[in-house]
Amino acid sequence: MMTNVLVLGANGKIAKLATAQLLENDQNQLTLFLRNAKRLADAASDRVKVVEGDASNEADLKAAMTGIDIVYANLAGHNIEAEAKAVVAAMTASHVDRLIWISTLGIYDEVPGNYGKWNHQMLDGGYLETYAAAAKVIEDSDINYTLIRPAWLDNKDEIDYETTKKGEAFKGTEVSRKSIAAVVAKLVADPSQANRESLGVNKPNTDGDKPAWY
Repeated sequence: MMTNVLVLGANGKIAKLATAQLLENDQNQLTLFLRNAKRLADAASDRVKVVEGDASNEADLKAAMTGIDIVYANLAGHNIEAEAKAVVAAMTASHVDRLIWISTLGIYDEVPGNYGKWNHQMLDGGYLETYAAAAKVIEDSDINYTLIRPAWLDNKDEIDYETTKKGEAFKGTEVSRKSIAAVVAKLVADPSQANRESLGVNKPNTDGDKPAWY
């Protein structure tokens, strides 16, 4: 049975990696949604449709959601709360129930120790508050969501991660973008996982000591 996935913010680094992993499963059909469709024009195929739109515009989102089973949102920036509201409204109107939403670590003040203090300083200026507000929009909705809160991201060619749930302290300090893409692909493959949950994702610390930033 085919799964139709709408990828919002499809030109993002994680989204591109997730797109590649999702296409490894020949049962996935993708709609790539971004502000400038020309950027991904070469990605179009019999299993990939590329559409242009504004993720804060409910009408644009609804137009892209016809026949969609799962929405994967890889959005960023200070407009993300408005985008969350538009995504929830469009999904509700379109009767699309499954959402995978990339957020950031620190939105619940869940990062312990010196690393948590450093992270908050680095993301100060309204960034964390805006992402926390967007997460709250989703959590307060009736949508079947999974929020993903990555640690600081790197471009290592590896899939190596562990997860924590909301209410648990974050464990590590970094994770690869490829690992986050793998979490997305895993949730698309089995949408019954992590229903209405918020997952922190980091690379496991294998030497038994706390990372230096802790």
